[in-house]
Amino acid sequence: MIIAIGSDHAGFELKEDIKQYLIELGHQVIDYGTNSSEMIDYPDIVFRLAEDVVQEKAERGIVCCGTGVGVAIAANKVPGIRAANCHDTFSARSSREHNDANILTLGGRVIGKGLAREIIKVWLESQFLGGRHQRRLNKVKEYENR
Repeated sequence: MIIAIGSDHAGFELKEDIKQYLIELGHQVIDYGTNSSEMIDYPDIVFRLAEDVVQEKAERGIVCCGTGVGVAIAANKVPGIRAANCHDTFSARSSREHNDANILTLGGRVIGKGLAREIIKVWLESQFLGGRHQRRLNKVKEYENR
């Protein structure tokens, strides 16, 4: 799978660990930066990454900041993105099965690297269930297209 990853300065360390983990799992990684812990504004990374996920240059995306909240808010401004901020495996699984989340957001100041890896593994392995969940996503798409 081709996975886009990115972070701001607060998520940089976690992003670097995630990149290595994804490569170990056999995924192709596109790194949108940042490339250091120097302060950067997360929208500068997130908008480019999210647009490329919508354009299918990557199958999914993972973005980190301090809490995962800021990058989720920014990513969800891009039509077609369903970014989910997850700090546990249940939310990660549900975000895929029920919401067909195409971007996972994580907080580098909230969770450790071990838990992040567990969340990512579950998120990547979970599949959208469709059915009643598709009906709900269709309503979201209709609203986005207004």
